[in-house]
Amino acid sequence: MSADPDFAAALLEWEEERLAPAQRRGERKPEFETASGIPVKALYTQEDLAAHDALRDEGFPGEPPYTRGIQPTMYRGRTWSIRQYAGYGTARDANERFRYLLAHGQPGLSVAFDLPTQMGLDSDDPRSAGEVGQVGVASTSMTINAPAAVLVAMYVVAAERQGVPHDAVMGTVQNDVLKEYIARGTFIYPPQPSLRLAADLIAWCTRHAGRFNPISLSGYHIREAGSTAPQEMAFAIANACAYVQAALDRGVDVDEFAPKLSWIFNTHLDFFEEIAKYRALRRMWARIMRDRFGARDARSMTLRTHTQTGGSTLTAQQPENNIVRAAVEALAAVLGGVQSLALSCYDEALSYSKDRVQFSRPIAGYQLVQQKLVDMVAEITKAQLVCWRLGRLKEADQLSPAQISLAKRNNVAIARDLRR
Repeated sequence: MSADPDFAAALLEWEEERLAPAQRRGERKPEFETASGIPVKALYTQEDLAAHDALRDEGFPGEPPYTRGIQPTMYRGRTWSIRQYAGYGTARDANERFRYLLAHGQPGLSVAFDLPTQMGLDSDDPRSAGEVGQVGVASTSMTINAPAAVLVAMYVVAAERQGVPHDAVMGTVQNDVLKEYIARGTFIYPPQPSLRLAADLIAWCTRHAGRFNPISLSGYHIREAGSTAPQEMAFAIANACAYVQAALDRGVDVDEFAPKLSWIFNTHLDFFEEIAKYRALRRMWARIMRDRFGARDARSMTLRTHTQTGGSTLTAQQPENNIVRAAVEALAAVLGGVQSLALSCYDEALSYSKDRVQFSRPIAGYQLVQQKLVDMVAEITKAQLVCWRLGRLKEADQLSPAQISLAKRNNVAIARDLRR
């Protein structure tokens, strides 16, 4: 029932006398929907939020469920950090690029690995032939997944040899190997042993290297592999729940490691959908951590995320237009309340940018964003059901080639499921 009968009556009159005749004359297309297939109405009003509880669903910035941001002052206190994902050729080439970026004001760096490094291979391994330095650089940086435990161990040993204690080692390793079976395919071992290694690293860092962030959960690669925004969220959350449960199974208290969890997501061009996505993510994660995993520390319920704009949305033709695309995506990300931002921009569709430096307050009550947030939560929930159904395949010690193929094609199947 409407909270304002007069408004409801006026809205009905407008729909019958103004909207319906205009629609009978025809619109630009039969149906309007977001990039994820969520229907878009002709008008959003307070009637769409009749069941909305502002205190329950939004709260206040810096308090659960963090819909309006994880900090009380958000960007009034601290803006998002700015990074560029770079790395190619030889280590010398990449080092020169990083120095150039830092000299021109770049405050943070993200290292792109070549494929041999991502697969745990040395550059001189025969299996690395033709791939060294092609889509990244051979490096020991922490944007790594399958060999994450090995690389962290190498840094820990290097610290020991210099007299640095474990609890003084700082950094963040990606260590999100489950998304490799869904999106990229750069895994080394079957799912169960890979999950064991990832969880062991989380537990070890929690107990011995408390200043080191042992995992960065990723939806980015899932989106680039062809998923919709709700599917990106659903798979990332499902993977995160698997890691959290595995860490708990190792006797680690949730409030000991959950505050150090961080995320990376993708931002595409559907402006309002992307803003709603980040708000929905924070709300859902806060409730999952509280209700499913029993988190008591408010920091355990926060979702701190880096975002990179969508490389798959860019074109090799007329690359200057990519600057505008990335700008729209970056604006959506910051209006969604992210903590860190990197732009895939300009000549990303051709190669990582070499000669140009590219740099890149949450909305409170806008009704379209609020309703898209509700829609996004519903779509993520449906996609999670499909994730969990597919997840049954991972209960065995390894996936067969047919199952791996199925996992890589999951986005098409999930899209069909969501539209039924």
